[in-house]
Amino acid sequence: QVQLVESGGGLVQAGGSLRLSCAASSRTFIRYAMGWFRQAPGKDREFVAAISRSGGTTYYEDSVKGRFTISRDNAKNTAYLQMNSLEPEDKAVYYCAANTVTSEGSRWSGEYFYWGQGTQVTVSS
Repeated sequence: QVQLVESGGGLVQAGGSLRLSCAASSRTFIRYAMGWFRQAPGKDREFVAAISRSGGTTYYEDSVKGRFTISRDNAKNTAYLQMNSLEPEDKAVYYCAANTVTSEGSRWSGEYFYWGQGTQVTVSS
């Protein structure tokens, strides 16, 4: 079992940057591929990015490619989402999650069993 806590959200102007962190409660973090998802008001939760257990493979949703970077530091039990060139459409609650199905990670939320509580990202135009 692992508990996940996100941080780093906030209010930023369009074009700005934020770095989200996802801290895991235990060393079991290294067993899991990690993903970031987001949910905007009135919309379904959607995939943003994922990273394999080793960190060697990453996946991105098309709208964030080239702007967001997912990474992880297994020594610190922490995953990150660096978000650059933020747009008003990126406003959402961002969640990190641990994939208990595949070590390579995926975009399918059903493969993620452990979830954080979310952190709000607001982008002003």
